[in-house]
Amino acid sequence: MRTRRSVRPASALAGLLLAAALALTGCGAGGSNDSSTKSAAAAAGGEAQKGAADSGRGTASKARATAPPRIGASHIIRTASLTVQVKDVPKALDTARTTVENAGGYVGDESTSRDEDGHERTRVVLRVPADRYDEVLSGLEGTGKLIERTAKAQDVTDQVVDVDSRIKSQRASVARVRELMDRATRLSDVVSLEGELSRRESDLEALLAQQSSLKDRTSLATITLSLSRTPAAPVVAEDDEPGFVDALAGGWHVFVTVLRWIALAIGALLPFAAAAALLVALWLWVVRPRLPRRPAAATPTMTALGAVPDSRQAPADPAGKPSAEPDPQD
Repeated sequence: MRTRRSVRPASALAGLLLAAALALTGCGAGGSNDSSTKSAAAAAGGEAQKGAADSGRGTASKARATAPPRIGASHIIRTASLTVQVKDVPKALDTARTTVENAGGYVGDESTSRDEDGHERTRVVLRVPADRYDEVLSGLEGTGKLIERTAKAQDVTDQVVDVDSRIKSQRASVARVRELMDRATRLSDVVSLEGELSRRESDLEALLAQQSSLKDRTSLATITLSLSRTPAAPVVAEDDEPGFVDALAGGWHVFVTVLRWIALAIGALLPFAAAAALLVALWLWVVRPRLPRRPAAATPTMTALGAVPDSRQAPADPAGKPSAEPDPQD
């Protein structure tokens, strides 16, 4: 089966041959024959041009079919964090601000503080166009000594496409509800449609805010720059040998340290000493006076001849046994 593409070149070739034959045999023909020849030649030429155009369109279609698919634009959120040590923090901050403004960006949040040694430290958030991100980042690194660098890239192309599609659908939904409100006749229908319209418009506004946030974060990269002052080098004394003043200062330092530790020890033991004194006071003035007293034992008086017997004791008989005490009634 012949295709359209193969038939048209054959018809064009036949037209050209017919025009050539008519041109060769048309010398003795009249005016009518000349006009017929011209018409045939024009028709043959039109067919040839048409066949060439169709052939060109077919070649172009084939080229488009074999060409690789075009990749859509990607949406990437770029963030970076830099810590740079500089000699002059205000001067380095002015340089960074100028670099960002020349790139078409702006300075966001900025905070400055000082540490215990009086060294100034500044933290600033910079927003730069995404296409100037690498250039600005390299320029900021050269302002001083780079201490730390972190960079992140997040592809949110799918999220952007999804939000755009949802916005389109939500707008169509809002338009349909408005059309229904225009055709509603009952008050209950109008009230119900107004509530539905309010809900869908709120959802649309939330989607638009999300779209705006994604556009801002993908079009402008965020760079957090921390600038700190370079600490001064310690001054080394020329004479390192200790003298009398150094020894006296060292001894005084040790003496003060010992006193401090003694005071700390006394302070640590003081609560225990106070508790012990309280217990002793309770024993002496509260507990001990209430205890029953025992009778004191008689102590024999010693003389040169021996111990004098107690008059309260019964005299002993010659056998060595104490005699019974006389009954007071006898």
